[in-house]
Amino acid sequence: MRYSIHHKTAYEYASDVLHAHHILHLVPRPAPFQQCLEHTISVEPATFRRRDEIDAFGNALTRIEFELPHRRLEVATQMEVEVHPRPRVFAAHSMPWERICADLAYHGGWPTRENLQACRFRHESPYVRVKQELTDYAAECFPAGRPILECADALMVKLYREMKYAKGETTVRTPLLEVLKKRRGVCQDFAHLMIGCLRSRGLAARYVSGYLRAGPTRSAESGASLTIGSGASHAWVAVYTPPFGWLEFDPTNDVRVGTDHIAVAWGRDFGDVSPLHGVLLGGAIHELSVSVTVEPITQ
Repeated sequence: MRYSIHHKTAYEYASDVLHAHHILHLVPRPAPFQQCLEHTISVEPATFRRRDEIDAFGNALTRIEFELPHRRLEVATQMEVEVHPRPRVFAAHSMPWERICADLAYHGGWPTRENLQACRFRHESPYVRVKQELTDYAAECFPAGRPILECADALMVKLYREMKYAKGETTVRTPLLEVLKKRRGVCQDFAHLMIGCLRSRGLAARYVSGYLRAGPTRSAESGASLTIGSGASHAWVAVYTPPFGWLEFDPTNDVRVGTDHIAVAWGRDFGDVSPLHGVLLGGAIHELSVSVTVEPITQ
């Protein structure tokens, strides 16, 4: 699949912003199953400093700095991305989850390069605290000896069935245990909960931000494809699943990630890959608007 994607973020400030420094994660990273063919970023006001970098997780990062007063900020990105199907994998062929935990645990020896990289996503992070409540919640998904892919599939289904997608009832600052108690949230909450349940058992899981192809919402009766979370930035989870490497799951929609998903960046949690965040001097209160369109390109 080839997609044309437009993402626009606009801030309206109540008073002048005298100085601002923003970090953008808006350039799709190269990945085994996708390629960014074209990409542009436009910014208003047009007078600013820009520097492009690669962050600690290998994502493209853009820094922009404003030194002139302004009351509106608009960042728009246009891209064309090609996404390829993943190979089919069978859950029963993946390793038992306890063995992966043991392999990722510290033994005092020299770990493999793959395990060393995976360990970066094994411990708690600012938005994903490792708690006993998360271990208990997901206990039924992790019986002894079960292959890790079967565990991840079961956890994804559990979250999809027991969580309700509800905009406006949580923020990025809502504690994970509060989300678990309310069983309501948006895609970043679904992703953080799944990651927390996996990390609480010593497994490695990372947060993936990106976009989702628009489409119909599935009902229990119709069985049609489900795309909750399209029309905005989306989030899902990648799980370290030897011998297949990292496989991705979308608990908001109860699907393994495929050609409907376009990845932009990944990290430990939302804080590592926020599309746009920054530090301001001035501005007072503000209003935020975000729009995302994902359109398939007929080849």
